[in-house]
Amino acid sequence: MTVPLKTRILIADDHAIVRRGLRLILDAEPDLEVVAEAGDGAEAIRLARETGPDLAILDVSMPLITGLQATTDITRQAPGVRVLILSMHDNEQYLFEALRAGASGYVLKSAVDRDLVEACRATMRGEAFLYPDAAAALVQERIAPGGDGEAPSDPLTPREAEVLKLIAEAFTTKQIAEALFISPKTVENHRNRIFQKLGMHDRVELTRYAIRRGLVRL
Repeated sequence: MTVPLKTRILIADDHAIVRRGLRLILDAEPDLEVVAEAGDGAEAIRLARETGPDLAILDVSMPLITGLQATTDITRQAPGVRVLILSMHDNEQYLFEALRAGASGYVLKSAVDRDLVEACRATMRGEAFLYPDAAAALVQERIAPGGDGEAPSDPLTPREAEVLKLIAEAFTTKQIAEALFISPKTVENHRNRIFQKLGMHDRVELTRYAIRRGLVRL
């Protein structure tokens, strides 16, 4: 693909101070420009459609819709936008889920000063960007006995994961329906399938699972 003279970037993080820091790093480069900021995953999806950036940098854990879920929607609704996941988690599960969602790279927040600019440029060149331990994890996954290089499977669909996140955040059925623009009956159907797939029986168990998955933050 042709790399634009100046890459237009959308950044999404629920902390304003983090967004400000990212903007300072990126806007200091002659070939990078932040054109939009979002405070949650839903806003990131909307701005990706409306502003047409070349690249979206999404925090993995955000309110309402996570960065992973937003990645899935952005790559589907705005296929011309490439996505980088920004995360505090040096964790293979997050890495595999980010790649499965359609992200082109995964940058640790602890290494933003060192890696972010190069990650943006690599992504725009059509290259994947992974921090060193992440690359090693992918190699190990591929060469492990019985491994096929695929990310660990998730029993939940993206919509079910969205419903699970809101259940764990104590949203009522009505509030979930309004947030996701679906009917309360559909929410209940999703809820029942989530319980069935995960073999769980109450909201406490679902909340623990959501925390382990990184869908909600402590």
